Parts: sequence; C-alpha cells; structure tokens
Amino acid sequence: MADVVVVGSGHNGLVAACHLAVAGLDVEVVEADDVLGGAVSTVERWPGVRVDRGSSAHVIVRHSGVVEELDLAAHGLRYVDCDPWGFAPAPDPGSDGPDGRPLVFSVDLDATCASIEAACGPADAAAYRRFVEVWGPRSERVVRAFGDRPSPGRLARHLWPLGAPAKGRPRVSGGDLATEFLGSGDALLDRWFTSERLKAALAWFGAQSGPPMSEPGTAAMVGWAALLHTTPPGHPVGGSGGLTAALRRKLEAHGGRVTLGDGAASLLVEDGRVAGVVTGSGRRIPATTVVAACHVGATRAIAGEHAPPALRDADPPLGNGFGLVLRCLTEALPTYPGVDPADSLQGLQLLCTDRAVLARAHGDWLAGDLPREPVPLAMSFSASDDTLAPPGQHVVTIWGQWYPYELRDGRRWEDLAEAEAARLVAAVDRFAPGFADSVQRLYVQTPLLLEQELRLPRGNVMHVEMSLSSMFAFRPTPALSGHRVPGLPGLYLAGASTHPGGGVSGNSGRTAARVVLADRGGRTAALRRLLRR
Repeated sequence: MADVVVVGSGHNGLVAACHLAVAGLDVEVVEADDVLGGAVSTVERWPGVRVDRGSSAHVIVRHSGVVEELDLAAHGLRYVDCDPWGFAPAPDPGSDGPDGRPLVFSVDLDATCASIEAACGPADAAAYRRFVEVWGPRSERVVRAFGDRPSPGRLARHLWPLGAPAKGRPRVSGGDLATEFLGSGDALLDRWFTSERLKAALAWFGAQSGPPMSEPGTAAMVGWAALLHTTPPGHPVGGSGGLTAALRRKLEAHGGRVTLGDGAASLLVEDGRVAGVVTGSGRRIPATTVVAACHVGATRAIAGEHAPPALRDADPPLGNGFGLVLRCLTEALPTYPGVDPADSLQGLQLLCTDRAVLARAHGDWLAGDLPREPVPLAMSFSASDDTLAPPGQHVVTIWGQWYPYELRDGRRWEDLAEAEAARLVAAVDRFAPGFADSVQRLYVQTPLLLEQELRLPRGNVMHVEMSLSSMFAFRPTPALSGHRVPGLPGLYLAGASTHPGGGVSGNSGRTAARVVLADRGGRTAALRRLLRR
C-alpha cells in the first residue's frame, strides 16, 4: 500500500515522487521498462560504451531550480558545463575573410560578441549584445512561468513586470510585449540581425523545441539563447541518466521506492475516485493518489472504462514524427576546419548556415517526405567526459529534425533507416571532413523505434506538439491543463504531455506535486516552501 503511486520513471515522475516523499508521503514509482528514466536514461549500448537513449544536453533544468531544491548533487549528480554552448561552422572555412570564421557561443558574452564580430561584422555583434540584455530578463520570466501552473492570470503576473521601465530600458506596453512574444522566431531574428549565418544558427537552436521559426509564438524559443550566457546547458557525468539515477537515490533516501519492469496496467477506482493501480504482473497497489507521469494517451488507456470525458475525449496534436537520432561509436571526434576543438565540441554543434535549409526540411516533413537536405545537430560529450567510452573511442550523437513517422507513398522505416542514417552522417561530414570514416558502429533511432523503445506515440519526443495552440493552459487540452483529471478525483497528470511541455526541466513533476499536496490539505514545511516559489 502507498499514499501515492507514480506511473512512469521519467524525470518528471521522479521529481514529483521526490517532492511528495520529502513531504512525508509514502510513494512508489512503477515503470514498465527495465531501464530507469524514460527518455532521460543511459545504457551500455556497446561493451564499455555508455549511450543516451533520449535527451543528452540538459538546458531548462539548469534554470528551473529543481536540481538545487532536491540537493541532487548530494545524491551523485554532477554536470559538465557545455561551454562554449554552441558552435556554427563557417560556410567557407578555407577563406581568410569573415566567411572563413566560425560562430562560437560562449557563456562569456564578450567572447561571443567577438566571435560574431569576426564572422558577421560589428553591427551584428552590437545587436547581439543588446539582444541578450533585452531577452535575458524576458527569458528569466518565462522560466518562472514554466515553473508555475499555467493559468492566464499566473502567466500575466510573471510577464507583466517586463513592461516596466528599467535602467537603460523604456517602458514597454502590454500590447507591444504580447506582439513580440507571439511573433515568430524568424521575424524576431530579421528585426535584430542582418547576417544570415547568425540568424540560421539561432533559428536552428530555437527550432529544437519542435516548431519551425516561421510559426507564431516561436520568438521566445530564440530568446532562450540569452539565458545561456548565465548558465549553459549541461551533460551529466556518465550520461543523461545521471539525473534520473540521482532522483531515484533522493527518493529512496526519503523512504520511496521504484519498481522497474512492472508498470501500471489499469487503475483501481472505488466510489468514483482513484483507489490505486494494478500492474502488468497483476499486483494491486492500493493508493489514494495516482500521478500519471506518462504520455496522456497512455494515461487514457490505463484509466480504461473509468476515464471521464475530459480524459476520454482528449485528442491533442501528436504530429507526424519529430526527428531521427543517430548514436555513433567513433574512433575520433568531429574535426571542424579552422576552429579549436575546445570551441566546437563542448556543446551543440549547430550545423546550419542558411535558414532556407530549415524551411525546406520542414516543408518536406509536412508533405510526409524525407528531407531533401538533412540538417544535423551534433553532440560529442565524450570529449569532456571520459566515462562514456574506452580510450580511443568516442560517442557522437547526431540529431536530424523533421523526419516523418508516417511516410508518404507507404514507404517503411524498416527499409529506409540504414540509407537515411548514412545521409545524416554525410551531412555532418560536409562540415567535418573525415567524420564518416571515423564511425565504427551506429544505433539508429527512427521515429518508429523512438515510439517502440521509449513509448513515444508517433515518435514525438515532446509527447504533444509544441506549437502555440498546445502550450500553457492549452496543454495537453484546456480541460486537463491543471494537472488534475476532472471527473476522477485522485488522478493527476505530469510529464511532457503537460505544461510546460517537452525538454528536461522537472517543472511538470514539481507542479504536479504542489497540486497533490495542496489537495491533500498538507501543512508541511515542504508544502509551504513549494507554494512560495
């Protein structure tokens, strides 16, 4: 018996479980997979080689406060800073002029602006400095909104102070502020900068959330880059799963427990409210509260005949796939001409120099086609973490975005995976000659395999589309956006299907825990601390 059963051991489920256990509740996490962590997990893919299954670079969680609140460093979590956090190659690396200079985005704003000036000119360097000054405070407010419940009133309270005058900044009207936030990333970039190279690098960074930067409401996804000059992305030592392993240790230190390989199969419901779960093995776990930290579609299936209309009729947009991931075992790291490896290999290798390539790839995806020109983002964290691979070997992750789950003309991923992987490797090789020859082994995560391996319907790593119509109080649907399931007391939602969406942040799990504790009428010190934030 437990006070709370958490369904799913993804990082949001574990964050919720930790907060509830710290507040004194008896918590059990049940997970169908034999691997802890869902999409925040690492496995030994080849002998002695540790490879992430989902996320690799952790961005939002380093700003959300979750790591510090739960004191995860005391439970073994150690991050390696990705600094420089971004690198974009030169379009003509053999040139002595600006087109031969790469773009290097460091935590150090002065160093970043110097790189931009060398590659794009002094005007864009000055504009970038001003961009960080303006969008840094805005992104900090978005961080706060991500960490709170997604009601319109709460969102307004977080963002409204941005309109107030500050040193060197005039008052901004609410209408102007709304227009900027609701605008597209492309429009924002065109308004601030002239260099297409700079705009392409920032657009490719912003597009990691999913939507193309031509869509309304994507300006803030570009603006997030301003925050990385205070705290960069990080990669846990030993792999992405270092985060969820630390969360498990935190949970167990407070009396909670995790069961792997035996997930929830159905809900127990008595007198119209949740009474626990039945696992796949038939084990019954009575509990007055269930936090479903899994895909909203999986929650609906577990609820079965007990699903109330708000859950039964939920049909959020899942999209037609999202991306293709290559996990490469190599004998060498990528070598980009004209740049020090210390500048190019620490963070996100944004291998795009023109937004037209992004636009074409997204257009092909909309048509159900493979991208005519694959757009890669590479990460090579074994450059700074020798626990990932034996000496003389490296792990390189290549992310290609906008690959359809369901292909036009009935083509099958089983027949295409090898050829598409080769094309994506070749796309990296164009910027880092010799990379293709260094690849020894490949693990190819097609949209179909992402669905099968990580239980991500249609291969969407964000669960639900991250477009404006599916964010904040619309995620996953307006009726379910408050983390409670109306019509079935005791059932709560957490995970990427809920606000603030995909990515590694822990915000959803923490907010779900707040709601559970408030509904239980708790007066613990932990609850008071949570509600003050």
